[in-house]
Amino acid sequence: MQDSPPPLRPGTLYLVATPIGNLEDLTLRSIRVLRECDLVAAEDTRRTGQLLKHLEISKPMLSYFQFNEARRSEQILERLAQGEKVALVSDAGSPGISDPGERVVRAALAAGFRVEAVPGACALVPALTASGLPTDEFHFIGFLPHKSGQRRNRLEALRPVPGTLVIYESPFRIEKLLEELRDLYPDSQVVLARELTKKFEEFLRGTPARLLEIVQKRALKGEFVVLVNRDLAATPTATSPLPPAQPDQSD
Repeated sequence: MQDSPPPLRPGTLYLVATPIGNLEDLTLRSIRVLRECDLVAAEDTRRTGQLLKHLEISKPMLSYFQFNEARRSEQILERLAQGEKVALVSDAGSPGISDPGERVVRAALAAGFRVEAVPGACALVPALTASGLPTDEFHFIGFLPHKSGQRRNRLEALRPVPGTLVIYESPFRIEKLLEELRDLYPDSQVVLARELTKKFEEFLRGTPARLLEIVQKRALKGEFVVLVNRDLAATPTATSPLPPAQPDQSD
């Protein structure tokens, strides 16, 4: 067992996973990197500022989000060239997974800088492992297109893809997505995971039509991880049946 962790390397970009709900999701390594880095590049400096304040960490911050990625990537590379240690964080979860980060990672690697991932919370993993759906093969889709036609075309294109599909969706479009799943994959088994690692964490399980009934009766908050498996209905003896949809819970 290593007695002490290695020091942070100069000129390195650290991709630091942050909590998706419960502050205890934050790893000891993540805390150390945030404490020892020279700069924190954050998707939302106000939100990250609250996290750093909770950890009693004071660091210079630089905003890095979808609409300023090009300009900020250049500035981050300049800081790395000066030998600084930069921590990149998103609002919640792992940078680059349906969040900003991919562009600066490519730029840093192309420029010859070291990039290290500091693993931790990521919504797709707890949603998948606790879903009750097969985990031996899964495909992460992320957010589907907002426009109905494009989203439906994307779902159509996923028909031949085997395994469990993992999709992110907002509460504003979850009803529409379930309608599309009902039309395209009516016999599939679907799990809705929301408020992961928070007080009101919830998993709803059933067919698209059954879950649509639940969603239409409730005002569900928070972003969803939607897991879809098209194989269970076709081979019901291949796995134990899924639990029924859970009863309503107060938000």
